[in-house]
Amino acid sequence: MNVRLVAATNRDLLKMVKDKEFRADLYYRLSVFPVSLPPLRERREDIPALVRHFIALYSERMNKVVEEVTPETMSAVLAYDWPGNIRQLQNFIEHGVIVSSGPMFQPVLSQLHNQIAAVPKDKKTLEGATRDHILQTLEETRWVVGGRHGAAARLGLARTTLLSKMRRLGIESSTNEVPIRSASRQEAFASVA
Repeated sequence: MNVRLVAATNRDLLKMVKDKEFRADLYYRLSVFPVSLPPLRERREDIPALVRHFIALYSERMNKVVEEVTPETMSAVLAYDWPGNIRQLQNFIEHGVIVSSGPMFQPVLSQLHNQIAAVPKDKKTLEGATRDHILQTLEETRWVVGGRHGAAARLGLARTTLLSKMRRLGIESSTNEVPIRSASRQEAFASVA
C-alpha cells in the first residue's frame, strides 16, 4: 500500500509542541514537507486574481456573463481583512455573481462595510478585559470585595480567588486597602466590640 497524507491546520503546531500541547513525535511524522500559507490579509496581491477566478467559475456554473469589476468594488475587496480567508472571499463572490445582472460584477458591498464596522478597533487581551471587568465591578461595589453584595459575589468568585486575581493583575484601591466586608457588617462588628 502506498499512502500519502496531507494535513492542514490554522494552528502553530511547533509552538504547541514546545508548550506540550501537541505530541512531538506526531508533529515530526507529519512535517515531512511543510507548506506555510499566510492568511489572505497578508497576501492582498493575490486577491484580484482570486476574484477573477471565482467570478469566472460561478458565472459559468450559473450560465451568466459576468466579466467586469469596478475599481470601487476591487478597492473595497482589497481593503477588507477577510478573517474567513479564501472561503469567505469565495462565498462573497458567489453571492455577488448571483445578485449581479449584466456583465458588471455587482456584489452587495454593504456586507463588507457592516463586517468592517463590527470589528473592534481597540483589541484587548483577555487579561486586559478581565482587569477592566474586575475594576468596573469594584467601582460599582465601592471596592467592597467580600460579603453578599461585594465584588466577589457579583463576579461569581470566591473572595480569596478575587483577591488573588487582583494581586496578579496589579489592582489596588486608591487607599491601598481593599475592604473585605461590607460596611454594614463592619458597623455590626464595631457595635459588638
